[in-house]
Amino acid sequence: MQTYLEKHLPAKNVARFYRMAVMPNLFGEWTLYREWGRIGQGGQVRMDWFADESQAVAALITLEASKRQRGYWVEPQQLAMFGGI
Repeated sequence: MQTYLEKHLPAKNVARFYRMAVMPNLFGEWTLYREWGRIGQGGQVRMDWFADESQAVAALITLEASKRQRGYWVEPQQLAMFGGI
């Protein structure tokens, strides 16, 4: 499971992205991979480990809801990259 969100506020010169993905690691745990920053530049990365996939997916869904409340959204052409359209 993965998601990619963007936030654009031209009046405030804001162009940000937030990428999240849930993936297994080599030790049998699940990782929530997060990357964020300005669009067009390298961002910061954080990885959180979970005992099972359902916990990692729940964390992703919670974070995505939080980001959407803060103005992040998915562009329609980006949905096609993830099989959404």
